[in-house]
Amino acid sequence: MRKLVVFNQVSIDGYFVDDHRDMSWAKQDADDEFNRFSSDRASGGGVLLFGRVTYELMASFWPTREAAHALPSIAERMNHLPKVVFSRTMKRASWNNTTLVKDDMVGRIRRMKAEPGEGMAILGSGNLVSQLAERGLNDEYELIVNPLALGAGRTIFQGVSKRLGLKLTQSRTFKNGKVFLSYVPA
Repeated sequence: MRKLVVFNQVSIDGYFVDDHRDMSWAKQDADDEFNRFSSDRASGGGVLLFGRVTYELMASFWPTREAAHALPSIAERMNHLPKVVFSRTMKRASWNNTTLVKDDMVGRIRRMKAEPGEGMAILGSGNLVSQLAERGLNDEYELIVNPLALGAGRTIFQGVSKRLGLKLTQSRTFKNGKVFLSYVPA
């Protein structure tokens, strides 16, 4: 059975996007240590899962020369890996190696989890994360806590109607003040 990991950067007050849906603040304060960690995390295989909003954001950056220059190993992996975008409104998905799924998101993810193969990762995609959390389908939550408070925005758990007990399995502090935390459902 495949494992489904959520990977997101959040502010210290728990938001993954600010009140204008901007995530660019998460790129600040990167340094060599953090970039190596990110490259190592991106070196594996698997399938990337996105909601429409995050997919459009990622598809507008990772295939660019800017991404290839700034973060070459991550850009190569992001462009190479298979991707699935869940959207009822998109007509087509043009980013390399992407499948568009328009309906039965939960059923599709359950089937994908049951298949053999490398794991799956959700990046951003708060609606997707919260809907799957509600159904107990996320196997792990990997969060990078950034040393800034946004004051307002959206959490990855917005819309979850029940408590989610989590158990810390791993942590790491970076010189730039970012903290990596990994949790599994308790």
